Amino acid sequence: MLAERSIDHVVLERGEPANSWRRERWDSLRLLTPNWLTRLPGHRYQGAEPDGFMTAVEVAGFVSAFAKSSGAPVRTETAVTSLEPVEGGYQLATTSGEVRCRTVIVATGACNLPHVPALREGIPPGVASFTPMDYRRADQLPEGGVLVVGASATGVQLAEEIHRSGRPVTLSVGEHVRLPRTYRGRDILWWMAESGVWDERYDKIDDLDRARGLPSPQLVGKPDRATLDLNVLGELGIKLVGRWAAVRDGRALFSGGLRNQFTLADLKMNRLLDTFDAWAQENDHTQTAPPERFDPTRLPETKLELDLKSGEIRSILWATGFRPDYSWLHAPVFDRKGRLRHDGGIVDAPGLYVIGLPVLRRRKSSFICGAEDDARDLVSHLMDYLDSSSSLRQSPSSSHRSKSGEVPRLS
Repeated sequence: MLAERSIDHVVLERGEPANSWRRERWDSLRLLTPNWLTRLPGHRYQGAEPDGFMTAVEVAGFVSAFAKSSGAPVRTETAVTSLEPVEGGYQLATTSGEVRCRTVIVATGACNLPHVPALREGIPPGVASFTPMDYRRADQLPEGGVLVVGASATGVQLAEEIHRSGRPVTLSVGEHVRLPRTYRGRDILWWMAESGVWDERYDKIDDLDRARGLPSPQLVGKPDRATLDLNVLGELGIKLVGRWAAVRDGRALFSGGLRNQFTLADLKMNRLLDTFDAWAQENDHTQTAPPERFDPTRLPETKLELDLKSGEIRSILWATGFRPDYSWLHAPVFDRKGRLRHDGGIVDAPGLYVIGLPVLRRRKSSFICGAEDDARDLVSHLMDYLDSSSSLRQSPSSSHRSKSGEVPRLS
């Protein structure tokens, strides 16, 4: 899009295109979004399985093909180690030298570092710890029981995979978003897209901080489009416990609020399904199946603690989310919680932008299919910023539209 506007730019990539998909994902990972939703500007899925789900290897190939077809000026093996504001723009230090520019788009995403709670410090030394960034497959775990912490998309997927390897699994469940894979004969994300829920703008959402902090939905991209929820995991024999609240003398203590977590997740799911039903009725979508509802999440036998020194649990997988890494960004653009201050991707600093964060400008912002709309908005703002900041320097006779100075996009 920058090229469409004749804006000189360069993309700085710490490895190769789609680096994180190649090197920081577990082997069995598939996208949560179906292939027909996998698209970037001028580039979309063209294969024979539109209702399938890409593997991490396939996503890497898709992104690499986009980089090649778009002709983007990508500098590979160029990690940014520092960004500082200077007069007229920004100074970047990279592993390939210095870059001076007027504007910067931070496209490093929200999943640079695993978020592991301080509970980890109290784990007995004989119990191994893993995160989704260093886990690859179940056979790398020690034999014996596994405690998976976190029941969002990553947690439920890996709990099932590890259980099928023959290891006993306990899943610690906190706040979660329950969704069926399909509803009324259509993928649940078809309903999100067609009904307009995914396109809801950030400035129309009542509690934006809450929306941006929601866990990822309990979805899995299985070829058979099966639903994977807590009822399914319980039927498989996976033990469900509450949110991990503390460690005391080598014992994991779990919250007793599991019933409330289940009730709230079921209630929110049904409210969303009500929204879809109302939209379908208003738009005369008679080609979809009739409305349906799903069994409430079944409450397991209460278990409030687990002795981590007994040998029952040999490893812990922390599926507790991710966070961005801005350690290289040296500018006064963070709030008191260390979060980047921005208004829909327009950072609180002249000429600085961010893209790819949850609910950045729309509810779909952090998904691949959400990149294009957000990018168009931000590039339009960037164009206006360059026009206004360079108007005094431009010669009245100049008709060349290209802007001076590079616009690095950090990926």
